[in-house]
Amino acid sequence: MTKLNSQVIIGNIGPKIRSDCQVTLELKDKGGILLLINSKVDALYGKSIEKLCFDELSFFEIEHAKLTLEDRGALPFVIMARIEAAVKQLIDTEKEFLSEIIPENTNETLKEQFRFSRLYLPGNSPSMMINAGIHKPNGIILDLEDAVAPEKKEEASYLVRNALRAVNFYGAERMVRINQLPKGLNDLDFIVPHHVNLILVPKCESAKQIQQIDERISKIKAKTGSNQAIYYMPIIESALGVEKSFEIATSSDNIVAMAIGLEDFTADLGVQRTNEAKESLYARSRIVNACKAVGIQPIDSVFSDVSDMEALAANVKVSKSLGFEGMGCIHPRQITVIHDSFAPENKEIDKAKKIIIAFEEAKSKGLGVVSLGTKMIDPPVVKRAETTIDLAVNLGLLDKNWMSKKL
Repeated sequence: MTKLNSQVIIGNIGPKIRSDCQVTLELKDKGGILLLINSKVDALYGKSIEKLCFDELSFFEIEHAKLTLEDRGALPFVIMARIEAAVKQLIDTEKEFLSEIIPENTNETLKEQFRFSRLYLPGNSPSMMINAGIHKPNGIILDLEDAVAPEKKEEASYLVRNALRAVNFYGAERMVRINQLPKGLNDLDFIVPHHVNLILVPKCESAKQIQQIDERISKIKAKTGSNQAIYYMPIIESALGVEKSFEIATSSDNIVAMAIGLEDFTADLGVQRTNEAKESLYARSRIVNACKAVGIQPIDSVFSDVSDMEALAANVKVSKSLGFEGMGCIHPRQITVIHDSFAPENKEIDKAKKIIIAFEEAKSKGLGVVSLGTKMIDPPVVKRAETTIDLAVNLGLLDKNWMSKKL
């Protein structure tokens, strides 16, 4: 055991902090383990918190230390992450304290499932993670990039890893936005073995970056024996990224979607971002076209005004009209508006039903030509209609047995 430092402070504390803790760990040469615990839930869980601290220090073979824990109702997976992050800044060890975290979510997700909404959560704020799933976003993003201060990124990695294992996200796709490469490659070690479904790649500007991720994940999977499918969503945030969007979209079979990040993109152009978004029309159209050409999902940027739901709804309508199939959320209240606005309207559903009925009737008669009224129907139109019907059924807007009922 190589000693790196003698004392470190990890975690968050303050009057507005909840469901988190701050750990101060100081290594000693003698005297055994001294625990100083100040917890708001001491009356209920004091003994179990004390045992957890002793068990974790023992796991890392620390025999002499002073550990001070200021607890604001942190769950065990948070305390464990904070202590482990402290330990690993003090000693050189590759051991991981995970045995007490039974994975809560191990389900895999599908390449073509709906991704209308993805809710961003700061990767170093456990209070926002714990109940995020009850808002029913399609995906939950544990963010290691912009939402985490530079000096907190290392400790956030342990927290995100533990959250992937311990937090029930109620069926939401488990996503992590890693840091910009090359730093983001190290983030993969914390998330790939722990049931992440999708990785967001920020500020992506080349196919080489995606290939680096492919290579790193292959090595991690070979080492850990994991065979879970992990998908990618590159985020295009620069003029160069927009121009390279098709190259990026075709760089890996694991890419299921590609998003645009308009805050960084407009900054790169040197223009102000507006609700009308005329300044990004070319870039958004280019992203959509690249995605559609490859057969992946184009995903729009977040809408930054969390108080204006009418403007958000209008923005989603424009996004949908351009061909986007989802967008990011920075507040739970945006989720319902996004879902409702991306959902097919009644007239879209009715048209899709008529197309599929006409197609099925023509097929049953052995006809090679399908028509609806005076219009010919080709395979792409039928496929689009099927997507609309699948979406309507998935959202509860249409009975799955609609074909057996009278139109």
